[in-house]
Amino acid sequence: MPPKTSHAWGIFFTVLGTVLLDFDADACQSPARAYLLDVCLPEDHAKGLSTFTIMAGLGGFFGYSMGGLNWDETDIGRRLGGHVKAVFSIITFIFIGCVAFTVTSFAEIPLWVLADAESLYDKGENEKLRAPKEAYGACAIEEERGKAFEELDQVTGRPSLGNINNETSFIENADVMQENSEGGNDDLIHTHNFMEVESLQHYLLSIVHMPFSLRMICLTNLFCWMAHVCYSLYFTDFVGEAVFKGDPKASQGSVLQIRYEEGVRFGCWGMAMYSLSCSFYSLIIEHLIKRFRAKTVYVGGLCFYCVGMALMALSRSKISVLVFSWTAGVMYSTLFTMPFLLVAHYHNLSTFELDENGCAKLGSGLRGLGTDVAIISSMVFLAQFILSLCMGTIIKVAGTTTAVISTASFLSLCGAISATNVMYLDL
Repeated sequence: MPPKTSHAWGIFFTVLGTVLLDFDADACQSPARAYLLDVCLPEDHAKGLSTFTIMAGLGGFFGYSMGGLNWDETDIGRRLGGHVKAVFSIITFIFIGCVAFTVTSFAEIPLWVLADAESLYDKGENEKLRAPKEAYGACAIEEERGKAFEELDQVTGRPSLGNINNETSFIENADVMQENSEGGNDDLIHTHNFMEVESLQHYLLSIVHMPFSLRMICLTNLFCWMAHVCYSLYFTDFVGEAVFKGDPKASQGSVLQIRYEEGVRFGCWGMAMYSLSCSFYSLIIEHLIKRFRAKTVYVGGLCFYCVGMALMALSRSKISVLVFSWTAGVMYSTLFTMPFLLVAHYHNLSTFELDENGCAKLGSGLRGLGTDVAIISSMVFLAQFILSLCMGTIIKVAGTTTAVISTASFLSLCGAISATNVMYLDL
């Protein structure tokens, strides 16, 4: 009888790796999305978010396709130690390369440079610091902005302010400050106070005391992420057991175990189809919003996913795995676009609630766009936590992994109902 082996360390490193992967994903996506919304003009928010989602879909397509290949039969897989090790090793190198490329692609403007620019604006340098008409987003920067950092002041070690004035034009919220400057110094001082970095207390209070409109978006996003996590985390298990009739607990090399492994690899191709459909749908979602309005696109996308998952749970065939996985791409694109488009719309109009007559009410409190984006993005972790607690029980009670897809369909329906109560204003 072979000696029993302990998997304690394996379980520990698996949990640690999963936590770090989630941390890496959120540390990359949320700041990138907030930065995208901050530098884009309001009329380009939809285009920027759809482009962001197209890249996410293409990345998912290549990633899931790698999982669909049988690396055990390739020379790379044998050299790296098998299918799982090959996939994780290759993706790790790709991830490191992409992060290195991203962090070196654009030099961020230091905050003190922006502060110095504002102080010079107070002294009457508005013509030098005013953003040009072709400026883009919150920080308007000329092509020669890099030259401003070539000459360093001998005393402070900072770029020469004169050089900055001549060769760099940037200012935050240029239109607002220009209007305030025409109204007098008091308005200008108020604007500068408005743009100051708030305290940690204000940051925490803005999370606890959210307007009803943001609460509804968070609730809708929670239902949507729970529906999507059901698919993305448990889908290959559903294909391996319910579609291919395999058994993950079967002995190594048995027919049931081989069927399950084949089902898992086939499920990866289904998820590759969902990532590909996410990219395709993201190409047209901006046009759909303009034609059918945001509410129709938001609710319709969730209902489309609901129907697709319901049909997949009923059919449980190989063809349905590939066909109805495309509806998951619509959900994924909707998740990555609509909530953040609405939040950016609220901040652009400084409106987070309606008055008793149903008219837009100008917000009086100061909220951070990055904070609100992070709050909405954090719903994915709450969704994972809730499903981790209850999904095992749901599958056990139902007696089949088909319950995973059925639950995804139901939660998507809940999200669609919640989305009907979201404030869309004139979007």
